[in-house]
Amino acid sequence: MTFYDYISKWDWAEVAESIYKKTKNDVETALSKDKCDLEDFKALLSPAGEHYLEQMARRSQLKTQKRFGKTIQMYIPIYLSNECQNICTYCGFSLDVKIPRKTLNDDEIIKEAEIVKRLGYDHVLLVTGEANKTVGLDYFKNAIRLLKPYFSHIALEVQPLEQKEYEELRLEGLNTVLVYQETYHEDHYNLHHPKGRKSNYQFRVETHDRLGKAGIHKMGLGVLIGLEDWRVDSFFNAVHLNYLETKYWKSKYSVSFPRLRPCSGASNLKSSISDRQLVQLICAYRLFNEELELSMSTRESAKFRDNIIKLGITSISADSKTDPGGYANPNENLEQFDIDDTRGTEEFSKVIIEQGYEVVFKDWDLSLQ
Repeated sequence: MTFYDYISKWDWAEVAESIYKKTKNDVETALSKDKCDLEDFKALLSPAGEHYLEQMARRSQLKTQKRFGKTIQMYIPIYLSNECQNICTYCGFSLDVKIPRKTLNDDEIIKEAEIVKRLGYDHVLLVTGEANKTVGLDYFKNAIRLLKPYFSHIALEVQPLEQKEYEELRLEGLNTVLVYQETYHEDHYNLHHPKGRKSNYQFRVETHDRLGKAGIHKMGLGVLIGLEDWRVDSFFNAVHLNYLETKYWKSKYSVSFPRLRPCSGASNLKSSISDRQLVQLICAYRLFNEELELSMSTRESAKFRDNIIKLGITSISADSKTDPGGYANPNENLEQFDIDDTRGTEEFSKVIIEQGYEVVFKDWDLSLQ
């Protein structure tokens, strides 16, 4: 059985009704527990949970420090290509968006690596559009080989691949793979992805099964907040996490919180989430799973990112560029979306230190696994 088989047993409308019926008593019960289950998670992210944000934040801070200490892991994305064969209603790289397309060659990849390395980073996230013909397995293998001498931790956020392909990339030095489902509502997923390989909901939602079988060290999950009801989508993301941790217990897991950002050709938000509600969601995840890595990108504002450091986030980016070659030769016409927090690495690191936390650029070695 794959996760597609598992999630097919759940009914979206019933889950939504259950979340919105949660009461203050349900929230208080969840807060009284040392370990929360999925029903508790519903309560914590429900409208009733908004009234308990201070209690949730305090507990989230304590649980995070218990497991991760007062540290913040720094990472940075390197965009290798904005070519894409999919049409997605929310993405600046979508095939139907009229922007220039670029894929980095070897020299350009190395230039990006050298700049990022000088900034101090040792964890990099390689990002591309989904274009199998030009940016496929061989391209990823080559990129990892080029970057491996520079970085100890290499992650991918690209199109879903086959199990054998992930196995080959793991042998090249791939550590982590991030694949966001965007939304777990299958019918609406198809509306947002009308063309391209990404339109295959089942293939995408089964990606983490293939990652687990391939022995990938860490897997990243998330939904694109704003496409559908963020509470219901986040619940199904937690269901997915539970399933994966049970079945592929040797892997580590992270959850990210990407909110839709302005970009070329994007559709309107269907389910907006306030800053306060996003804090609620982050804290709910921490109370649900204290072992989970929680990640935050530069999509969010400087003010929000400064305030969330102590409340559950363990991994955060800075100095990010969302255009291929953006560190050596910035070109806003190639960007996937607009970032909000434009501060440099040094400036943001000082903020983390001022809050009493340690900035970590490298926290493990492959040889120590």
